[in-house]
Amino acid sequence: QVQLVESGGGLVQPGGSLRLSCAASGLTFTLYVMRWYRQAPGKERELVATITKGGSDTNYADSVKGRFTISRDDTKNTVYLQMNSLKNEDTAVYYCNALFYRSGSNYWGQGTQVTVFS
Repeated sequence: QVQLVESGGGLVQPGGSLRLSCAASGLTFTLYVMRWYRQAPGKERELVATITKGGSDTNYADSVKGRFTISRDDTKNTVYLQMNSLKNEDTAVYYCNALFYRSGSNYWGQGTQVTVFS
């Protein structure tokens, strides 16, 4: 059974930092592209960051470029999202996603809440 378990969310003031983690199990982690999405209240889920197999390439939404960093540790089956200089508009539930292009296998975590408040 595939599981993606996010952690690290919480309350933070503007300008602060948080580091999200997503621990994967039940899949061959090295085969998967890993992504972080977020969904704010009343808005659609949006793609925040992507990291390819092996971590050789990363991509970010324009809204988080220069502030967020995605990384992965294949020895721990874990993907991270380092979030710096947080803004009120970063408030959302953050979801981890694992995608295996060849088969179309696509898995989601349960989400972790990030709240940026003044």
